[in-house]
Amino acid sequence: MTPEAAIGGNARPEVEIRQELYRSMLRTRRVEEAIVDRYAEQEMRCPVHICIGQEAPPTGVSAHLQKQDHVYSAHRSHGHYLAKGGDMPAMIAEIYGKADGCAVGKGGSQHLIDLDAGFICSAPILASTISVGVGDAWAARRRGEDRVIVIYFGDGSTEEGAFHEAMNFAGVNKLPVVFVCENNLYSVHTLLEARQPENQTVRRLGPPNGMESFDGDGNDVEEVWRLAEYAVNKARNGGGPTLLEFHTYRWMEHCGPLDDTHLGYRSAEELESWKARCPVDNYRDRLIEDGSVDQAWLDSEESTLHKEIEAAFTAAQNGPFPNAEELFRHVYPE
Repeated sequence: MTPEAAIGGNARPEVEIRQELYRSMLRTRRVEEAIVDRYAEQEMRCPVHICIGQEAPPTGVSAHLQKQDHVYSAHRSHGHYLAKGGDMPAMIAEIYGKADGCAVGKGGSQHLIDLDAGFICSAPILASTISVGVGDAWAARRRGEDRVIVIYFGDGSTEEGAFHEAMNFAGVNKLPVVFVCENNLYSVHTLLEARQPENQTVRRLGPPNGMESFDGDGNDVEEVWRLAEYAVNKARNGGGPTLLEFHTYRWMEHCGPLDDTHLGYRSAEELESWKARCPVDNYRDRLIEDGSVDQAWLDSEESTLHKEIEAAFTAAQNGPFPNAEELFRHVYPE
């Protein structure tokens, strides 16, 4: 089935939704840029996996989620956290290892959590949150709860046994899960073509596990929005799981705030070709062209966002570190 057939056409979201989609992507982009700019100060002592270039999938998907819905992520999780409504100051404080962080300063960038927003967890172990998210969906089904579970993962996770077991269980039991693969071509420094048989796709893994699957342009937030609308509504209405594969690209190094084309596993030309497809800038231009926004609106958004980010970083840098007693908390149920 084509994406157009699945969603019943190419209807665009209303103007207010278009503006919010851009605002969400811009917010993630500017926060990530601030992390990149300040990381060399050596005050953020945890590893960071930057999602610049991959802002569209979490934005388009989260636009259809409700507060009670749950999101699970992996190591490149900042965009997923922010798009679901995670607290920005708490995220920045966590990256600085401060007590006001969303994980009390003990988890860092790869262990974000905001239960109030429905962002349950992120974790660096490949594919580790996929089976946990499916378990959450199983629990929601047994309890009769109105809840959709979204699980984000990269193409590398599809090579783990936990992924296939979780997909099978979700398909057999028709659980309310949306599996979202952000296929950015690389698992660390290894191209997809070097890891899997020729002409294989992530999307093909859906039907053998009893679910529909679709793939789309992960740099086009409206295409993400349309496919996610179908998948989320289907899950919420008892239709079972869906696998969505979005083709996208990370601009920065696998882990860290720098460029890495000098390593030789990808070329500067390849990186530039993807930057030309920037999900944020291209969508801004599209909204200007169709009259959804004007320069005054854009300037106002940038100004508001700049103040919000500066306040979050100032609070994080000035905040206290956790007390030593915190080391032994949250290990067992309290």
